[in-house]
Amino acid sequence: MKVTICIGSACHLKGSREIISKLQKLVDENGLSDKVDLNGAFCSGNCDHGVCVTVEGELYSLKPEDTEEFFENEIKGRL
Repeated sequence: MKVTICIGSACHLKGSREIISKLQKLVDENGLSDKVDLNGAFCSGNCDHGVCVTVEGELYSLKPEDTEEFFENEIKGRL
Protein backbone atom coordinates (compact mmCIF):
# COMPACT_ATOMS: atom_id res chain seq x y z
CA MET A 1 0.00 0.00 0.00
CA LYS A 2 1.42 3.36 -1.01
CA VAL A 3 0.88 6.24 1.43
CA THR A 4 2.16 9.69 0.46
CA ILE A 5 2.37 12.62 2.86
CA CYS A 6 2.74 16.15 1.52
CA ILE A 7 5.84 17.93 2.80
CA GLY A 8 5.27 21.18 0.91
CA SER A 9 5.47 24.44 2.86
CA ALA A 10 1.75 24.76 3.73
CA CYS A 11 1.49 21.16 4.94
CA HIS A 12 4.82 21.41 6.74
CA LEU A 13 3.47 24.35 8.73
CA LYS A 14 0.30 22.38 9.55
CA GLY A 15 2.22 19.40 10.99
CA SER A 16 3.31 17.05 8.23
CA ARG A 17 6.54 16.19 10.07
CA GLU A 18 4.56 15.09 13.14
CA ILE A 19 2.17 13.03 10.99
CA ILE A 20 5.10 11.31 9.24
CA SER A 21 6.70 10.45 12.60
CA LYS A 22 3.44 9.06 13.99
CA LEU A 23 2.72 7.01 10.86
CA GLN A 24 6.25 5.57 10.81
CA LYS A 25 5.87 4.56 14.46
CA LEU A 26 2.42 3.02 13.91
CA VAL A 27 3.57 1.10 10.84
CA ASP A 28 6.55 -0.31 12.77
CA GLU A 29 4.56 -1.10 15.93
CA ASN A 30 2.00 -3.02 13.90
CA GLY A 31 4.60 -4.96 11.90
CA LEU A 32 3.43 -3.50 8.59
CA SER A 33 6.77 -2.26 7.23
CA ASP A 34 6.62 -4.80 4.41
CA LYS A 35 3.04 -3.83 3.45
CA VAL A 36 2.99 -0.03 3.80
CA ASP A 37 5.24 2.20 1.71
CA LEU A 38 5.42 5.70 3.27
CA ASN A 39 6.56 8.46 0.93
CA GLY A 40 6.87 12.23 0.96
CA ALA A 41 5.82 14.53 -1.87
CA PHE A 42 5.81 18.24 -2.51
CA CYS A 43 2.38 19.87 -2.82
CA SER A 44 -0.59 17.63 -3.38
CA GLY A 45 -2.67 20.64 -4.46
CA ASN A 46 -5.04 20.79 -1.50
CA CYS A 47 -3.16 23.36 0.61
CA ASP A 48 -6.21 24.90 2.28
CA HIS A 49 -7.36 21.71 3.97
CA GLY A 50 -4.56 20.60 6.29
CA VAL A 51 -1.86 18.07 5.63
CA CYS A 52 -2.56 16.18 2.42
CA VAL A 53 -2.15 12.43 2.63
CA THR A 54 -2.91 10.03 -0.20
CA VAL A 55 -3.59 6.34 0.24
CA GLU A 56 -3.47 4.41 -3.01
CA GLY A 57 -4.19 7.66 -4.87
CA GLU A 58 -7.16 8.72 -2.68
CA LEU A 59 -6.64 12.17 -1.12
CA TYR A 60 -7.29 12.92 2.56
CA SER A 61 -6.76 16.02 4.68
CA LEU A 62 -5.25 15.22 8.03
CA LYS A 63 -4.38 16.96 11.29
CA PRO A 64 -1.65 15.57 13.56
CA GLU A 65 -4.18 14.76 16.30
CA ASP A 66 -6.19 12.58 13.87
CA THR A 67 -3.24 10.42 12.79
CA GLU A 68 -3.95 7.36 14.97
CA GLU A 69 -7.62 7.17 13.94
CA PHE A 70 -6.65 7.68 10.29
CA PHE A 71 -4.09 4.87 10.53
CA GLU A 72 -6.62 2.47 12.06
CA ASN A 73 -9.36 3.23 9.53
CA GLU A 74 -7.62 4.03 6.26
CA ILE A 75 -4.38 2.06 6.44
CA LYS A 76 -4.69 -0.85 8.85
CA GLY A 77 -8.39 -1.19 8.04
CA ARG A 78 -7.62 -1.79 4.34
CA LEU A 79 -4.99 -4.46 4.87
